[in-house]
Amino acid sequence: QVQLVESGGGSVQPGGSLRVSCAASGIIFSIYDMGWYRQAPGKQRELVAVISSDSRTHYTDSVKGRFTISRDNTKNTVYLQMNSLKPEDTAVYYCNGRHTLEGVTSWGQGTQVTVSS
Repeated sequence: QVQLVESGGGSVQPGGSLRVSCAASGIIFSIYDMGWYRQAPGKQRELVAVISSDSRTHYTDSVKGRFTISRDNTKNTVYLQMNSLKPEDTAVYYCNGRHTLEGVTSWGQGTQVTVSS
């Protein structure tokens, strides 16, 4: 059974940093593309960043230069380092995993990130 468990969310002031993590179990992590999405109140869920099974990365324009996605296949974990946080980054952040061959996707339960003074 696939499980994705996020951690590391919290509250931070504008300009601060947070790192969220997503630990995967029940999958062969190395053949999954992993991503972070977010959903703010009243808005649709949007892609933040993805990292492919071979560690290619892609970011949405609003986070380029501030956020870094990475993965550790030895720990079955994907990370999102968020720097220079802005109030508009406030959202629930969700981890997503996609099997590179079968296309099956799984979601974590989400972790809240709040940026406020």
